[in-house]
Order: sequence, then structure tokens, then C-alpha cells
Amino acid sequence: MSYFVLHEGVPYWRVDWSYRREHLAEKGLTAEQANEALEDPEMVVIDPDPRSVTGESVRIIGYSSTADEVLTVVVVIHDGQVYGATAWRANKHECRLYRGGERI
Repeated sequence: MSYFVLHEGVPYWRVDWSYRREHLAEKGLTAEQANEALEDPEMVVIDPDPRSVTGESVRIIGYSSTADEVLTVVVVIHDGQVYGATAWRANKHECRLYRGGERI
């Protein structure tokens, strides 16, 4: 896998979507599209995710070429494994963050 998630200075090279594929499908997205956003060299990483209750989740905003959209992806790091939690089409605020027009 060519993508990774960086959390507290530690790179994680694999994201497990096995528990959340149906959830992504309900949003009209696939794990592959979410992974493309994680592969984006211009991605914005927000660590920890500001909506995280536990502090274990990371929010990533990146572009998916097959979705032809900027996506927001949330992953959870637990016991040394990265799990895909959710993803959605980026809203206007997230798109501005991605394009560098707004600070986090």
C-alpha cells in the first residue's frame, strides 16, 4: 500500500475498512475512494480529529480521482492498527482547508 496515516509522529501503512464498507456504501462511497484521498500528496491531516471523543481519531481531507471530489476521511488508531471509521464528500469549509484558503 502506498498511503499511510501519520499519528503522533508514527506512520501507519494500512487502513482496515472491513468493518465499515457498508457504512461507506450508504454514503455513496467506496473504501477505494477513501484510500485515494489518503494517497493524495496534498492531503490535509487534522490530528486529533476535533470531534474525537477519545483522541484516537484522525481527520484527513484529500482528493479522490475516481470520486472526482475532495473527501473527508476519519480513521481511528487503536492498538497499533488503523481502522477506517467514515468518509464523506467534503463540505465548503473542508474544501477551503484543502485548498489552503483557511487555517485549521
